[in-house]
Amino acid sequence: MHDYFLRFATQSLAAMPRHQTLFRRMADKAGIENRFSCIEPADDPEGEAVDSAGVFQRGAFPGTAKRMDMYEDAAADLAMLAIDRLDLGDTRDSITHLIVASCTGLSAPGLDLEIVHRAELSPSVERTLIGFMGCYAAINALKTAHHIVRSEPAARVLVVNCELTTLHLKETDDLERLLTFCLWGDGCSAALVTSEATGIRIDRFKALLARDARDLMTWNVRDDGFDMVLSGRVPATIQTVLADNVADILDGDSVDEIDLWAVHPGGRSVLDAVQRTLNLGPEALAPSREVLHTYGNMSSATVMFVLERMLKDGTAGAKGCAMAFGPGLTAETMTFGIVA
Repeated sequence: MHDYFLRFATQSLAAMPRHQTLFRRMADKAGIENRFSCIEPADDPEGEAVDSAGVFQRGAFPGTAKRMDMYEDAAADLAMLAIDRLDLGDTRDSITHLIVASCTGLSAPGLDLEIVHRAELSPSVERTLIGFMGCYAAINALKTAHHIVRSEPAARVLVVNCELTTLHLKETDDLERLLTFCLWGDGCSAALVTSEATGIRIDRFKALLARDARDLMTWNVRDDGFDMVLSGRVPATIQTVLADNVADILDGDSVDEIDLWAVHPGGRSVLDAVQRTLNLGPEALAPSREVLHTYGNMSSATVMFVLERMLKDGTAGAKGCAMAFGPGLTAETMTFGIVA
């Protein structure tokens, strides 16, 4: 839906030709080719309704209640597509814990119970919800799974990150909001965390919080859906936070000793800021840029897509560092290794 949304946004700025030109220029530089959505677009982005179902009518976009209904309808379907790709087979009976992270929808009984039902997990599976943490929630979900397995070595933890960011499309002529939305896409990841020595080995976590930067990235529930504010100062702030804390993040290793950088692609400017700060080579963030190019920013699921590429293509013994950024302004980091 990426090209479709760009046409919608451009038409929304029809009364402001200078903003139209600026939007096109900045969108072209975003590094995004494709994004996906649970909203089926209408035939014409300039028509009376943006979506084929006629829910997003011009002048009468839906309120939060309707958007949450749509989240309930679509989130479980997408989650099951991701879980099915794990090929759990008969081993699904051995899943002891379920962690679900999402910041784009709320309901009860929620996505976790729907997954238990559809995936035919044990009704006694222990469930944990990680909500409203934004893009860095994937690292916190892995951190929670890590602690569970360390305390219960026989545990098998299913971790699901499901985000339907495009449900929160706004009808606006605000250039900054339109540019922010041009990053977002829908996506879901599923991972299995166990004590078995295979795949990606989770090593260590480090959380960082930027001082005096709480308002640079926010995510609030409004009457017309969830409202994301993303300041243009975010990349510079991330740069400062990383520069001041890189030694703590890597726990004694140097930047040159890290083979893999799984950086959440919050946008091209975010990746550029990380690359400059750590003085990384041009190919170091290629997996992150590929995910951004192919899917956009899927909030918490995005860094998992980057890790999936490293799990597939990484060399056994390689050292890695993952990081994701979100409201606060917060950076959550994780060091890891490729086992097999």
